[in-house]
Amino acid sequence: MTQTLIVIGAGMATGRAIEHLREAGADIDITLFNAEPRGNYNRIMLSPVLSGDKAYEDIVTHTPDWYAANNVTCRFGEKVVSIDRAAKTVMAENGDVLAYDKLLFGTGSNPFMIPLPGHDLDGVIAYRDLEDTQRMMGLGPDNKVVVIGGGLLGLEAAAGMAARGVDVTVVHIMSHLMERQLDEAAGYLLRKALIEKGITVLCQANSKDIKGKDGHVTALMLDDGTELPCDLLVMAVGIRPNVKLAQDAGIAVGKGIHVDDQMVTSDADILAVGECVEHDGAIFGLVAPLYDQAKVAAATLRNEHATFVQKELSTKLKVTGCDLFSAGDFADGDGREDIVFRDPARGVYRRLVIENNVVIGAVMYGDTADSSWFFGLIRDKTDICDMRETLIFGPAYQGGTALDPLSAVAALPRDAEICGCNGICKGQIEDAIAAGATDLGAVRAVTKASGSCGTCTGLVEQVLAVTLGDDFVLPAAASICACTDMTHEDVRRMIKSQGLKTMPAVWQECGWKTSCGCHVCRPALNFYLLADWPLEYCDDPQSRFINERKHANIQKDGTFSVVPRMWGGITTPDELRAIADAADKYRVPTVKVTGGQRIDLLGVKGEDLPNIWSDLNKAGMVSGHAYSKGLRTVKTCVGTDHCRFGTQDSTGLGIKLEKALWGSWTPHKLKLGVSGCPRNCAEATCKDIGVICVDSGFQISIGGAAGMDVRETELLIQITTQDEAMDVIKAVTQLYREHAKYLDRIYKWMAKVGLDWITEQIENAETRAALIDRFELSQSIYRKDPWAEHVTQKSQAYQPLADLTLEAAE
Repeated sequence: MTQTLIVIGAGMATGRAIEHLREAGADIDITLFNAEPRGNYNRIMLSPVLSGDKAYEDIVTHTPDWYAANNVTCRFGEKVVSIDRAAKTVMAENGDVLAYDKLLFGTGSNPFMIPLPGHDLDGVIAYRDLEDTQRMMGLGPDNKVVVIGGGLLGLEAAAGMAARGVDVTVVHIMSHLMERQLDEAAGYLLRKALIEKGITVLCQANSKDIKGKDGHVTALMLDDGTELPCDLLVMAVGIRPNVKLAQDAGIAVGKGIHVDDQMVTSDADILAVGECVEHDGAIFGLVAPLYDQAKVAAATLRNEHATFVQKELSTKLKVTGCDLFSAGDFADGDGREDIVFRDPARGVYRRLVIENNVVIGAVMYGDTADSSWFFGLIRDKTDICDMRETLIFGPAYQGGTALDPLSAVAALPRDAEICGCNGICKGQIEDAIAAGATDLGAVRAVTKASGSCGTCTGLVEQVLAVTLGDDFVLPAAASICACTDMTHEDVRRMIKSQGLKTMPAVWQECGWKTSCGCHVCRPALNFYLLADWPLEYCDDPQSRFINERKHANIQKDGTFSVVPRMWGGITTPDELRAIADAADKYRVPTVKVTGGQRIDLLGVKGEDLPNIWSDLNKAGMVSGHAYSKGLRTVKTCVGTDHCRFGTQDSTGLGIKLEKALWGSWTPHKLKLGVSGCPRNCAEATCKDIGVICVDSGFQISIGGAAGMDVRETELLIQITTQDEAMDVIKAVTQLYREHAKYLDRIYKWMAKVGLDWITEQIENAETRAALIDRFELSQSIYRKDPWAEHVTQKSQAYQPLADLTLEAAE
């Protein structure tokens, strides 16, 4: 008989419990309530959303489609207001009464708000959910924020806002930051790193009261008389289990809701998991024990026996780019000794606390690659006598000689914990690999290792490399070039968050190893700055590839290919005469019809380029941009004008699209096709953006390719009018410009962000309109015919940057 389960709270623990139930095929009817107007998302990743590293959509763990596919009835934005244990019913805030066989509490915790005078003013918030995050995201360089609390949550809030240019001050009552996780030396290094990033940090500072005006916060007063002006005050001083609903129902509570080893409360039909729980006197804030609780609760609900056991926990954290790790007991005490390693030049600090030849505590800052190994020593109470001299250097230096990192990983035992959040050990990953999970995504899907906070990703990849040998290529963190260790994504985030609007500003603020960039990074930086600051940044011709600087494609013999634009593949006798005359006049050896329905004049001498451009311009023709990282062609068929199968005016739409998009710059070349019917004569389904005309309108698809990679497009949206088609294609082009890595075609970008995310942005009317506005603004500033401009400014010098990669025209 099907049981009815009501779950209160869509948090990470209850979400994992529902996953376990469905994966086991449990015959349970599930209804999920959540006070927030949304489902499960990864709360520990709110800080990357705040800093701009991720979008909210990136941290959603369960989508509406997932709930639907797994038969979960969702009541989001609704609270359960009371529970009748005798009747085994719950009442929703709208008055609905629902019966249950089993009830699962996942009510989480409430942020603690210091009851200072003024704490109820508008602008005094906690940092707990998406709404708090969005409020902080709305601030900019003109705003001041004070964060009370120098723990992990407070520092993540401060770092995220500072990355957006906000003036942030952290107020912490203790003598050093994160005192529960770090010793004084590591806390000092963290404070120094934060100050270097522009965050003001005040330790041993005691808050006295909060000032306001017209009901809104204006300043925090400290007890020494210091006044800290602020537009927003964030309290990040701890959490308290949310037990009120359980307490009102007569369930046993203390600090949290009391549960036994099977996660059952004082009522045999009611279970609880997550931050609302108290087990053997302990409450929980880290994700790893919450996931363990979820697994046990799911087993209990399936009438299977499982036991929740509190484990030794480690904390591996990442605050504003600073790697931190702590585990065990690192307090000073009699009979204890320290081993400390400091490397100030690299910003690395390690401290091990040893008692009776056993490591009982570890603190690491700056380099946490060996943290899993040290944690294993603490957990297993390993005797370290034989490795005492080299212990601090990690597993690579045990046994008398240094091992490479992969050998050190190979030496880890099968029970060595790799993913602390999900409690996944090396052996489980090896078993998943043996069963066919041969890349990071597959391992993550099977085991969930690296799927929560992500800090163990590198270690999981190393286990893959060790296990698969030559069949696995360990992906390196691809920096933008040798000038920096930062990736394309890192650099673009810094450009946006810090308002960097010139190349020298990027080189300075991002710590470039060279003072002026190189031939690899300069084109990428030029594109990112153009895309993000079209009004403020001026295009730098010297930072473009040689083809873009010459406005023609260089050939293997040093001559050039000139391709005039033909709108939608349509030409006229006058244009054809002009092309023929130019070919004769400049002795062009080859005239070819391209795959993009244009005519290519191949073999033009470099010194003849300005003159041939001038002649073609006089005939009304402009550059076809066959050399650019931008729109190349819009290939069309004849459509309803001539074809008996045509359903729409494909030629007319193609011409409109080309005239709207020409001269745009994009991360890579952009090719479009418009086919007048599903017979697809214009090959629209292997273009970056393709349009298939049908009786009811237009099917727009993206992500095709027909070069070294051959890919078919995937359907983005179907609309009914040409105007809508124009808007959608402008919007998706701008979305691609703003989010893709330089030199990624649309299909590569789509693989990273997901078609669903792109579709959501385009289908949202407000987002689509904003994208179109930004696209048209950029076009109004930068669209120009480079041939005409170059002819007008013949004195312009073009000094090529050596070694810039060349690319075929079509």
